[in-house]
This record gives sequence, C-alpha cells and structure tokens, in this order.
Amino acid sequence: MDIRQFNIRQTIIVAILVLYFGKYLTKRIKFLQNFNIPDAVSGGVLASLILWFCYAVFKFQIEFDLDIRNALLIIFFTTIGLSSKLETLLQGGKPLLILLTTAVIYLFLQNLTGIGIAALMGLDLPIGLISGSVSLSGGLGTVIAWSPIFRDTYGITNASEIGIASATLGLVLGGIVGGPVAKLLIVRNQLESNYQEKELTIGIKHGQKNVTIDYNTMLNSFLVIGFAIGLGIELNYIVAAIGLRLPDFVTCLLAGIFLTNTTPYIFRRFPWPANTPSLALISDVSLGLFLAMSLMSLQLWTLAGMGGPIAVLLLVQFIVSTLYTIFVVFPVMGRTYNAAVISAGYSGLTLGATPTAIANMTAVTERFGASPQAFIIVPLVGAFFIDLANAFVIQKFLNFLN
Repeated sequence: MDIRQFNIRQTIIVAILVLYFGKYLTKRIKFLQNFNIPDAVSGGVLASLILWFCYAVFKFQIEFDLDIRNALLIIFFTTIGLSSKLETLLQGGKPLLILLTTAVIYLFLQNLTGIGIAALMGLDLPIGLISGSVSLSGGLGTVIAWSPIFRDTYGITNASEIGIASATLGLVLGGIVGGPVAKLLIVRNQLESNYQEKELTIGIKHGQKNVTIDYNTMLNSFLVIGFAIGLGIELNYIVAAIGLRLPDFVTCLLAGIFLTNTTPYIFRRFPWPANTPSLALISDVSLGLFLAMSLMSLQLWTLAGMGGPIAVLLLVQFIVSTLYTIFVVFPVMGRTYNAAVISAGYSGLTLGATPTAIANMTAVTERFGASPQAFIIVPLVGAFFIDLANAFVIQKFLNFLN
C-alpha cells in the first residue's frame, strides 16, 4: 500500500478544490440544486468515493493533516455567536426548550430502534446502542469516548470500528437528507421567510446583488473573531476548573454571543461586524472547508468490513429519523418557515453532526431566505445540550442491558 501524507497546505488546497467541484456539481445537476444539497457534501462525498477507488484499484491512499479543521470549526461557531442578537435569543427561548425536549425524547427512540433491529437480526444488543445515539447523535467524539466501555464491559471487541463506520455513514446521510426534507415542508405548506430583506447568518442568498464586502469590514470581522476566540478559550479554562468539560467551539460560541450583545453598546463608534455580509462569508467559507475536509478524509473502505447488518441498522435509523423530523419536529416547532429550516438542521443533527446540520440550513436559507432563530437554536441544542443529555441516556440504556 502506497500511503501519501498531505500536509496542512496540501490539505487546504484539496479542500478548496473539493468545494469548487461541489459547486460545479450543484450548478450542473438539478437534483442537487432543487433539493438544497450543500456544496461541501456533494463534492466531499464524491472525493471520498474517488479516494476509495484509488485505494481499491491502485492500492494508493492519501492521509490528510486535519489539524486546521479544528481551527475552522472554532472560527465557524464563533461567527454564529457573533451573529446572535439578544432579541433573537429571547425569541428562541421557548422554541429552544421545545426542540431540546423533542431531541432528548428522540435519543430514547433512536436507541430503542437500534436495539430492536439488533435483536431482530440476532446481533448483540449493545451493537444497536452503538449504532444508535452513540454514533449518530453523538458523532465520532462520543464513539471514541464510549468504545472502551463497550469493548471491556460488554465484549464488543470491534465496538470502535462499528461506531466509526456508523458515524461516518451517518455523516453522509445527514448531509443528504436535510435539504429534501426542508423543501418538502416549505413547498407543501407554502412557507416563506419573514426575513426576506435580512442578511443571512451564513453565506449570501442566491441571486443577491449589491453585496458590500470591503477591506474594512473584513478586517473588523477578523479582529472581532480573534477577540471572541481568545475569550472563549479563557472561558473554557474557567469551566474546566469547576469540573465541566466542554469543547472549545462551545465556549467560543458563548463568548461570541456575549460580545455581540455588550461591546457594540459600549464602543458605539466601532463598526461591529454582526449581520454583515463579511462575517457571513467568513462563516460560510469556514463551514464549507471544515465539512469538505471531514468528508473527503472519510476512509469509506473501512465500511466494507462492517457487513450487511450495520447497513440495515443505519438504513432503518435513517428512515425513523426522517419520519420523526417530518411528523414530530416540524409540527411541534410550529409548522412555520423557521420550523422547516430547523427540521433541515435536525435531520443532520440526528444522523451526522452539528456542522452538517448547519450546512443543511445554510443551503436552504441561501435559496429560500433567512432564519436567524434556527441558527441560534440548532447549534445550542446540537453543540451543547444534546451531548450532556446523550451521556445520561446512554448510561441508562447500558444499565438496562446489564
């Protein structure tokens, strides 16, 4: 096997090319355009398939340096925080609680589905849990954290491989389903954004003209992002000191929210970049590159050894997630345009990860209009609350399986 190591510079170049290719595919293929498939998803999935072909046929493998990916994730969530105005946060209070409650209920349903299908196929029941909220709602981080317990306590020797395979395929499925779900809900219910004239939280709306992005607004955005990230990292040290472990991007998100709702009122003459095309563009590029790197680096050949049962498990989880989103999440969130955008994000959240959810919502809002509330609610649920709830739910199911 010929293994080539790509450094950070080469990894960024490939990620940019993947994004360009995704945009080209979206422009040329009506299905991708009509169903709001994110550019990074279409380009990234195809890139991972090409690399799989190289691995299988030419015995050639590329390993990417993904250190820069974590920095892009932090920048992205910081921009989300900086775009979160207090009035929108207050409006999102009740919907946030509703979505959180709905999401926690789904954690139980997701695990019951996994265990039920595992029992029907004669698999060890903990495998259903691994292919449930551990890998899908939890993602790779949760898989890495819980795999030793499944291996040492429950005898699932390949728990890590099953979890990584499930999280990998879930990431792809989550990026594909969100756009079609949102379009179905928007078209069927004839929904429109209440913020047609408002700048998008991420990206620029399709066909929008006279967008003002200049040197000063970009420089202001980078300056504020730098301060927010610094504050977020210091905040994480404080949080860690009291015994609470949070990813850096969560505290950077919170730091962005704090700064954007205080600093502009103290330094009134400073041109704060919140809700400007410049900040939205930085957010869009950071998210696109992060997701492109995540998908192009997927080693899809590792899924081949997982066999049919895992594929069946994930197919059923995909169907249950889609039905739950359409018939539960959308109605309880109010059947509005915001609810449809949140549903697009929720589809990505339950199968992939929070960045996948945001990419889904970005693709939808770039076509149909802004939804500021969705970009506050979904990140807070997906990047913070749901991880805490998931740890509790997983432990409850493990106690039940004993």
